[in-house]
Amino acid sequence: MLAELHIENFAIIDRLDLTFSPGLITFTGETGAGKSIIIDAVETLLGGRADASMIRTGADRAVLEASFRIDPDVQDAILAILEREDLLEDREYFSVGREIRAEGRSIARLNGRSVNAGLLREIGELLVDVHGQSEHLSLLRVREHLHLLDRFAECEPYLAAYGKTYRQLAAVRKELKDLRLAESEAARRIDLLTYQINEIEAARLNQGEEERLLAERLRLANAENLARLAQQALIALDEGTPESPSAMDSLGQVSDAIKDLARIDPTQSRNADSVEEIFSRLVEVARELRTYLETIEYNPARLDQVEERLNLIHNLKRKYGATIPEILAFAEQARQEKEKTLHVGERISELETEERELLELIGKQGLELSKIRQQAARKLEEQIEKELAELMMSGAQFKVDFQVVLDPEGAQVSSGERVAFDASGFDRVEFLIAPNPGEGLKPLVKIASGGETSRLMLALKNVLTRADRIPTLIFDEIDQGIGGRVGAVVGHKLWNLARNHQVLCVTHLPQLAAFGEQHLQVKKRVEAGRTHTEVAVLNGKDRLEELALMLGETSEAARLSAQEMLKAASDLTGTPFR
Repeated sequence: MLAELHIENFAIIDRLDLTFSPGLITFTGETGAGKSIIIDAVETLLGGRADASMIRTGADRAVLEASFRIDPDVQDAILAILEREDLLEDREYFSVGREIRAEGRSIARLNGRSVNAGLLREIGELLVDVHGQSEHLSLLRVREHLHLLDRFAECEPYLAAYGKTYRQLAAVRKELKDLRLAESEAARRIDLLTYQINEIEAARLNQGEEERLLAERLRLANAENLARLAQQALIALDEGTPESPSAMDSLGQVSDAIKDLARIDPTQSRNADSVEEIFSRLVEVARELRTYLETIEYNPARLDQVEERLNLIHNLKRKYGATIPEILAFAEQARQEKEKTLHVGERISELETEERELLELIGKQGLELSKIRQQAARKLEEQIEKELAELMMSGAQFKVDFQVVLDPEGAQVSSGERVAFDASGFDRVEFLIAPNPGEGLKPLVKIASGGETSRLMLALKNVLTRADRIPTLIFDEIDQGIGGRVGAVVGHKLWNLARNHQVLCVTHLPQLAAFGEQHLQVKKRVEAGRTHTEVAVLNGKDRLEELALMLGETSEAARLSAQEMLKAASDLTGTPFR
């Protein structure tokens, strides 16, 4: 629902701040005061065309801002868009802005952040329906007709069952497509998989093998140096030379001296134990060095074998994975794919059977859905024509046109033909209208503009009020071409429509304006050679004067007539109007 609207330097409006209530809101005022400009501002704000010609003369930019309360009927769709664009700040309200600059550039905003105009249009189509001079109306979008009919027919359970089958069929057809493509390349693919599997299996890889080979290569490549260093360490540690005793001989002398010292002075026993411990550890080190020295061999042939094995592992890693576990996993996946490819023909046969069964089921479900829609369409046609008759269009005809498209791969219907289908069924639906007898039925987009268009849209809105979930409906001069008697009928219908929607209506008929639950008077004043638009909320005496003025004069008789209009509206609606 439109809660607040700010307009600045737009057309002849210098500045307006409006707060809107739920229900029926009527705009009245003299021609040229700016009523339709307010509607144009809403359209522009929600992604309509914007150019520098819309900026008030003398200003460098126009600013349009609005606050919307998120209605339950569109909450999921609106919140989904805001979450998708990372713009969700509040689950109850959000703001929209549009700035038009003199150089021709415009800036769109959602919740204060810049977005493109396309996003404003996407969210605007869920929020506001404007029927006016620009014809921005959801009922003129043919793709919406089927959705409106479905909601009018209350066929959600049938749609849900059909949708489940449709998704299953889509999944089967996708797998079939992939398998048939795989089948055409099966021989080549099997050859490749076989080669890859054989290459990996022939290598006989083991977990941790690469690490062990790298360590062995290091020892083989440095065998001479390792042997020299180990021997050097053993000589210094245990063997010694004629010129220099070994470390263990020297340490043995130290140990003997400290032991003798400890026998005389027990306080040195700890040092004696420490030296003994060090001596034992050095004996162990010497033993390990001798064992290590025996394992060192200078073996160029073994080094070549290790290098060759590491090169093989490197080549396999380059092809199949960064580690030996990844290479082995690749081989397992290849074996599974090969097995699946070898049996692709069997799986295709299974899926083709499943596809035939699902096509038969979707054919039955689609026919049932179509039958429900056609029954609902007859009721819709009757109700629309009844509404039009009450709106002084008794000769008008309305029809819901059904079409199907033949498709050799489609669902089979009872006639034996196959028809195209999508997620919504077989039917291609469009609303047709013949406003006057003898004119023939035509699509809604081709009917004449003016009073009959407005009345048709009002009739459609009234009948489809449960199906149409757009929260705010705007009618710009819906009374064009109709008289006062019809104006009261239109007013009552708009009031009824406002039980489920917020309805804004620009009108010149006092009979219609009398039904407004919020009456806004738009007027202009000229100051210092410039036109200024002002809006006032009318109640009580002020509203009575406005209705009398709309009748052509402000005499006592006109005031009495205006009072009678308000009373008549109250009697019809059961609502007191002030």
